[in-house]
Amino acid sequence: MARPTIADIAQRAGVSTGAVSLALNGRPGVSDATRARIREVADAMNWRPHSAARALGGARADAVGLVVARPARTIGVEPFFGQLTAGLQAGLSRNSVALHLMVVEDTAAEIEVYRRWVSERRVDGVVVVDLQVRDPRIGALEELAVPAVVLGGRGRRGGPSRLSRVWADDREAMLSLVDYLAALGHRRIAHLAGLPAFQHTQRRMRALRDSAKRLGLIGAVSVPTDFSDAQGAAATRTLLSRPERPTAIIYDSDVMAVAGLGVAAEMGVQVPRELSVVSFDDSVLTRIVHPSVTALSRDTFALGEQVARVLLDAVNDPDVVRELRTATPRLTVRESTAPPLGSGH
Repeated sequence: MARPTIADIAQRAGVSTGAVSLALNGRPGVSDATRARIREVADAMNWRPHSAARALGGARADAVGLVVARPARTIGVEPFFGQLTAGLQAGLSRNSVALHLMVVEDTAAEIEVYRRWVSERRVDGVVVVDLQVRDPRIGALEELAVPAVVLGGRGRRGGPSRLSRVWADDREAMLSLVDYLAALGHRRIAHLAGLPAFQHTQRRMRALRDSAKRLGLIGAVSVPTDFSDAQGAAATRTLLSRPERPTAIIYDSDVMAVAGLGVAAEMGVQVPRELSVVSFDDSVLTRIVHPSVTALSRDTFALGEQVARVLLDAVNDPDVVRELRTATPRLTVRESTAPPLGSGH
């Protein structure tokens, strides 16, 4: 069926199109009885205001946007993004706000989506993830003057200036992992990191380097990946093929950690007797595998709800820059970690 128009409503209600416009937009110029009759007809015809027309009139879109510049196949198997978007949508839905989600291949395409959404007034604000070193998206969003919340990006240096942000301390979390492994007696610790362009990846890599000096680690190394199970497995295989292989590996995602467990089993490396495995992210994956994986835990669904709340506040009052520090992920010890062989622990 064709979308009902104001003219259709006017014909059925026996009034002019001008009267319908006044009544549906809450403007004076029609009697209460006429306004009620017009709204009754509009409801019966299931009429809804046209989004483009509302945008031209300055009305809100009642939607916010999230663009993710990662391969769609990688996002599809990543529990973190599933929980984050679920929490984000839950927080938005309580305020009758929709979430527009788009997956693109690179940052340039992401910026173009922002420009299109803002020019067409498709969204009232956006959520930005995976903050980069010298991130070009920040300047673009500031130029567009759209309310935005950056997930991550502690501090001003290399981060957002006029954009609100929600963040946790990646460095503190990484240090807690390395300190725990060192306390077990591990000195050869490897780190399968994410994409090196991301600020959170750089913070975690620096934390391991700093810990190596402080704790006397031998051959501590960070290996960048794209967070996928394929690259996680390949990098694990390379590390475990070395003559002096690591006795512990920290993975930046639970998908890579589970892939690493599979490679260890394939190569006959016992976990945790010969290799301890730790994940920076925690999800149901780390709990249902055997051995279950020691991980940094946080409520990612609640994190999404927090981002939604900060973004809605930014939409309602875009002149105020908001900053919310969330709890640092906590270490949950499970079956995949133990003292290394010959450590005397």
